[in-house]
Amino acid sequence: MTEKIGRLNPLLEVLRSSPGRVEKILVDREFRGGRLGEALALARKSRVLVQYVPRATLDRVMPRHQGFVAALAPKAYESVEDILARAGERPFLLLLDEIEDPQNLGAILRSAEGAGVDGVVLPERRSAGLTDTVLTVSAGAAEHVRIARVVNLVRAMEDLKTRGVWLVGADKEGQGEWHDFDYTQPVGIVLGSEGRGLRPLVRKSCDHVLSIPQRGRVTSLNVGAAAAVFLYEVVRQRAARR
Repeated sequence: MTEKIGRLNPLLEVLRSSPGRVEKILVDREFRGGRLGEALALARKSRVLVQYVPRATLDRVMPRHQGFVAALAPKAYESVEDILARAGERPFLLLLDEIEDPQNLGAILRSAEGAGVDGVVLPERRSAGLTDTVLTVSAGAAEHVRIARVVNLVRAMEDLKTRGVWLVGADKEGQGEWHDFDYTQPVGIVLGSEGRGLRPLVRKSCDHVLSIPQRGRVTSLNVGAAAAVFLYEVVRQRAARR
């Protein structure tokens, strides 16, 4: 299924990293320059079709855009095995259990790319896909993150454990705080859905379940914020052990 984006930063990232994904770009025929010109130069260099159309046409295709709409072939998913093969001796993975809000998934992928994760694992069902919203919210970071989709997340977790990857779940009822683990080991951070958190079998499959203490009146963090806290604790510990 073709994807559409109408924001400049994601388009630039796609054109720089995977120009073959861009099928065509519809551009407002009143275009008069700006940063979009940089994107169009990259598009022409990669022989991407560029068509100039009335703004009303763009509005019909995508109501919110920045003077263009690009049609993209879907991003290719990778296998968990391929991700591990490229990860080196200390894999750093992120496993997402039924994250259904594209805004949250986009924010999480942006943090994951910034933290340098080796790969993200999603279940095939009950999970947001790589939609235009995800690409936009991630500000193009989704293009640089290796992503695998699996039929059964619990089975994938058990397989990762046999390969020496420790799995740390994030949950408000965790037995310890987010920093109470040695993240310099091969590790996978496991995050649950927006409303339910970790499903019972997913939680049971984690080696440790840790929490982020709340000092205010709200009892839980948004999953995107929780992801950033856990991911950058891995970054902090690994940087300190160099």
